Amino acid sequence: MRTLLKFTLPVEASNAAIKDGSLPKVLQSLLERLKPEAAYFFSDSGRRAGFIVFNLESQSDIPPTIEPLFSGLNASVELTPVMNADDLKAGLDKVMRG
Repeated sequence: MRTLLKFTLPVEASNAAIKDGSLPKVLQSLLERLKPEAAYFFSDSGRRAGFIVFNLESQSDIPPTIEPLFSGLNASVELTPVMNADDLKAGLDKVMRG
């Protein structure tokens, strides 16, 4: 299932993770494992943040996906199922057919 992972990092914890080199390592490892459709990084209310769109194969993949963000970067994490335009069209077609 196409999934949006949004994470935010506390300033102090992410500053320390940059200094000790763990922030780029955790993010690079996550990106290599997820092979995302898209990944964006930005500032959100003064905190480092990111969106990663990837295919979640199974709900059992949730813990190994988000735990490195929790334990390695003290991140806040949200996972949301999402659709692209083709998915939305297919879903609306199903609605229209009843």
